[in-house]
Amino acid sequence: MSAQAQMRAMLDQLMGTSRDGDTTRQRIKFSDDRVCKSHLLNCCPHDVLSGTRMDLGECLKVHDLALRADYEIASKEQDFFFELDAMDHLQSFIADCDRRTEVAKKRLAETQEEISAEVAAKAERVHELNEEIGKLLAKVEQLGAEGNVEESQKVMDEVEKARAKKREAEEVYRNSMPASSFQQQKLRVCEVCSAYLGLHDNDRRLADHFGGKLHLGFIEIREKLEELKRVVAEKQEKRNLERLKRREEREREEREKLRRSRSHSKNPKRSRSREHRRHRSRSVSRERKRRTRSKSREKRHRHRSRSSSRSRSRSHQRSRHSSRDRSRERSKRRSSKERFRDQDIASRDRDRNSRDRSPRDRDRKDKNRSYESANGRSEDRRSSEEREAGEI
Repeated sequence: MSAQAQMRAMLDQLMGTSRDGDTTRQRIKFSDDRVCKSHLLNCCPHDVLSGTRMDLGECLKVHDLALRADYEIASKEQDFFFELDAMDHLQSFIADCDRRTEVAKKRLAETQEEISAEVAAKAERVHELNEEIGKLLAKVEQLGAEGNVEESQKVMDEVEKARAKKREAEEVYRNSMPASSFQQQKLRVCEVCSAYLGLHDNDRRLADHFGGKLHLGFIEIREKLEELKRVVAEKQEKRNLERLKRREEREREEREKLRRSRSHSKNPKRSRSREHRRHRSRSVSRERKRRTRSKSREKRHRHRSRSSSRSRSRSHQRSRHSSRDRSRERSKRRSSKERFRDQDIASRDRDRNSRDRSPRDRDRKDKNRSYESANGRSEDRRSSEEREAGEI
């Protein structure tokens, strides 16, 4: 893996899928069924045993460090209970490994020579000491890599003691076996990783096995399985207690309701008075609400009536002014029409009278005019004489 890919994986593991605003990677969530729940809890056998002789290859489900980071952030606020899925996965894997171990043991029992129970116990003691020496040597190497020299020196002292015990156990085993049978290699199946171990393996071979990635990986898987069992048991117990508590609360509420109903049935007067008070309080509250509603309705009605009366008066004044204007216009038109009609009638009468006059009328009129003019002249003469007489 290149340095850039390692840095990208480290950023994914720290910041999750939402880093750098990359929304394309959020198309799948950590809660999806396609995501490996064992990978989210960092215990998938495909990851732990990669690069060993029991490499399982690529997991069928999705493995993404960014999704693991998302799960670790979200699990602080909510319990998704993924431990149950991971526990089922690891249980099936360990059960398969244990079946292989039993098959290997049966095969060894068939191929190797049968020995007595006493000799088998002595050989088992040698194997136990070999395993102890191998584990101690692996621990020494780990402490040396960490720089803890003093602790590693103490562990080496324990290794020397285990080696002395092993030499004694081998001597006892050699004395109980024939020389021809003792030279034969006795094998044993490792109970942890189902690998074959020899009775006469040297310390380097034992250290490589017990400190190797395969054996340590199986130890890690088995320890993780035990931890998941403990966590699942605690969470299930907690859920059961919460469920039992809710059930007790429901039963307590039901008993309380039943007790109240019985007390009501035993004291009908008290219950009736209580109901009466409740009903009266409800009626009073309803009456108050009704009054407030009626007051608000009256206010709205007054406001509407005032606005409607104002609008009516305005419309009435407008209509009255418009009717006056229309009546004036009609009277003007009527007076002008009557004037024109009267003038027309008068002109027609004049024309008719002028046509109906006879010569005799004309003579009469002339005489009247002459008489009127003579009378006027005589009156003028009389008035002038009276003025003169007055002056005298």
